[in-house]
Amino acid sequence: MPLEIGDRAPDFTLPTDNNENVSLHSLLGKKVILFFYPKDNTPGCTKEACDFRDSLSDFITKDAIILGISKDNPARHKNFKQKYLLPFTLLADENGDVCEAYGVINKKSLFGRTFLGIQRSTFLIDEKGMIRAIWRKVKVPGHVQQVLHEASQY
Repeated sequence: MPLEIGDRAPDFTLPTDNNENVSLHSLLGKKVILFFYPKDNTPGCTKEACDFRDSLSDFITKDAIILGISKDNPARHKNFKQKYLLPFTLLADENGDVCEAYGVINKKSLFGRTFLGIQRSTFLIDEKGMIRAIWRKVKVPGHVQQVLHEASQY
């Protein structure tokens, strides 16, 4: 059954771009913006990450933490983060367990080939660990502003 607004956000512990571990439960007391994206250094993913980067100060004023998750490994995340000066943490879900828990793995097709991959999705999690907003099949233009507006409501 897919996650819905009002559900408790599934907890996880994942390695970061700095090879440290981050657990969702350790962030209770802060809003968490959890954005899932397909792959580092691809045009849409880069644009989305840079949009979050450029709005970071606005999210900080809302006491919100931004976390990006893909299946890329920590070393690839570190390079992506350094290349685009991303000031937030990227998490490596190499085996896809967290992606599965959040329901962001879906069938995709490219050049007639069908495969399973991460559907760009964002979750707003409140200070108590509850999901307050979900965006699936995210289109990058204007998305960060939608998330910021919603984060202002809680």
